[in-house]
Amino acid sequence: GQLVESGGGSVQPGDSLRLSCVAAGFPFSGAAFSWYRQTPGKERESVATIRSTGGSTDYADSVKGRFTISRDNAKNTLYLQMNSLKPEDTAMYYCNARPILYDYWGQGTQVTVSS
Repeated sequence: GQLVESGGGSVQPGDSLRLSCVAAGFPFSGAAFSWYRQTPGKERESVATIRSTGGSTDYADSVKGRFTISRDNAKNTLYLQMNSLKPEDTAMYYCNARPILYDYWGQGTQVTVSS
């Protein structure tokens, strides 16, 4: 399986970004997906998760109400809409896919929030 993220960039506080993750090589609709983020010297943390069945979602407390995870099964694409960005959202963002018995990661896309 392969995951390719895009959409990161440098923005100011309060701005929005939408990250995308295009998947290939496994049944997209049957996989749960998550977005993680990591800053230097810290552990990778889960930001948002969307399940395969029913599409229910979970969010880290730090992003609830600001970030929205979604999926387009027809396009094999996962999204993360990030609104009201804060400097503490600065990190490398990774897409993670969990089809049955496997665990795939993308290469990451950098998000920098600074005035």
